[in-house]
Amino acid sequence: MERPTCWILKICLFLWVSGLGSLEGQSFNPWANKEGREEMILIHEGQEAKAIKHYEDRLASDSDRQEALFGLTVAHARLGHADNSISFLDRALESGLPFERFLAGPRDLLQPLYTFDAFQKRKARWIPVLLHGPMVGGLTDRSARFWVRTSQSSRVEVLLRADGERFPKRPLITPEVWTQPSTDHTAVMEIHGLKPGQKYHYQVRMDGAIVSDGHAFMTFPRMHRPSDFTVAFGGGAAYTPEFERVFTTIKSRQPIAFIQLGDNIYVDQPEKPSIQRYGYYRRQSSAPYRSLVSNVNVASIWDDHDFGDDDCWYGGDPNQPRFKREVWKVFRENWNNHAYGLGQENPGCYHDFYIGDVHFILLDGRYYRTDPTNASGRSMLGQTQLDWLLKTLEHSKGTFKILASPVPFAKGVKPGSRDPWDGYPEERSRIFAHIQDHHIEGVLLMAADRHRSDLWKIEAEGGYPLYEFMSSRLTNIHVHPVMKGSLFGYNAKRSFGLLEFETTLKDPRATYRIVTIDDEEVYRHSVHLSELSF
Repeated sequence: MERPTCWILKICLFLWVSGLGSLEGQSFNPWANKEGREEMILIHEGQEAKAIKHYEDRLASDSDRQEALFGLTVAHARLGHADNSISFLDRALESGLPFERFLAGPRDLLQPLYTFDAFQKRKARWIPVLLHGPMVGGLTDRSARFWVRTSQSSRVEVLLRADGERFPKRPLITPEVWTQPSTDHTAVMEIHGLKPGQKYHYQVRMDGAIVSDGHAFMTFPRMHRPSDFTVAFGGGAAYTPEFERVFTTIKSRQPIAFIQLGDNIYVDQPEKPSIQRYGYYRRQSSAPYRSLVSNVNVASIWDDHDFGDDDCWYGGDPNQPRFKREVWKVFRENWNNHAYGLGQENPGCYHDFYIGDVHFILLDGRYYRTDPTNASGRSMLGQTQLDWLLKTLEHSKGTFKILASPVPFAKGVKPGSRDPWDGYPEERSRIFAHIQDHHIEGVLLMAADRHRSDLWKIEAEGGYPLYEFMSSRLTNIHVHPVMKGSLFGYNAKRSFGLLEFETTLKDPRATYRIVTIDDEEVYRHSVHLSELSF
């Protein structure tokens, strides 16, 4: 049961957000930070009339608000109001919402719409394309994976050519894969035998026809070899149409990878798969986001608002509560990671991969989290993941080892809260002690959760300091204040983090940059490997 103090804090937070007023030239009400999610929950629970009232209030101030038009189409369809439903559908399409949104779903909520003759006539004019994707992921120096979602069961494959070549008569082709209802009509195609550090162009073919073209990606540099490259990262990406352009800015910086550190879509409904999917569909239909992820490798972990609800912990049992497995299934259907925990026996989103000679180790801070108020055996990672992490660090061959967490390690990032690593000091100390005891050099920390971009320096007795790069306000309206304990903090605009690695230098260097949605670099700080040595 939630503690009374939590409810008091949430009420205060709601009132504070409600009074934000104008921010960066935009006016918002409390519903805007969720952009239709709460209304869709009302529809899911059979309260269509209440949802319609909220949507109409949104349209009163913005007659082309696409998410409101989409929701009104769904709500009226479920009430059997065919004329109203189709009218709002047409208005949504006129405003620029792609027809694919009505095919993606949630299909269970949209089922009444599909029974209308007027909808089927519009669908007959639709030219089949991918509903979502392609998304590049699971990259190595010699292989690549491509994720897509289709409108129905289809045969899909990817055709590739090296940069500077035309598509030959016999291009590189992934094995053909069928999309299936059991995986929400998604599929992942994989190809091996690529060259390190090579740019490839690709097309997606569905049922024999090219349906997506004009994409390109760069394979990772040769594994374990010195190299120079940049990755982008961040969290706090609630769906806010005004700020989806942040993904265009990220792409313009030409990172070789984009790491999403949680609070990626803000669901807060672990027992409602339809609402989870709705959250993913909106983001995956976003043109700026699609443009980014079709050209840049994406890796993702979740945090509380994607896995459960605010500041959640559900205990260390992988099968309890029962919704854990279903949330994990939906997550896997919507990403393209190198791995998802250790498989069915030890599920989650933790995994690791190399880019050149830099080792990225991404943690799952939610699936196995226990009660932080119980000092006896409390754990954020669970024993299996902790053992995996310590072993992975110990055997790492990375010049730099990037330990990425959904919540910050540094003390005092969220005063009075047990949600960051401050709530699990014993486990944090064990990880830090393992780094010192085994003389593991070159460790840097990366985190999200706080709605700002920070740099923190964690001093360690008998060892080198740990620098923590933090960024978690990609699109969020809500903002957290800058804390005095950080070396630097920024929260004036939406922002993301860039990490530039130059391991070809005699003294390898990592440079952290904070970049705004408007492509303004507001801060940079470099750390040399010599500073991270014993």
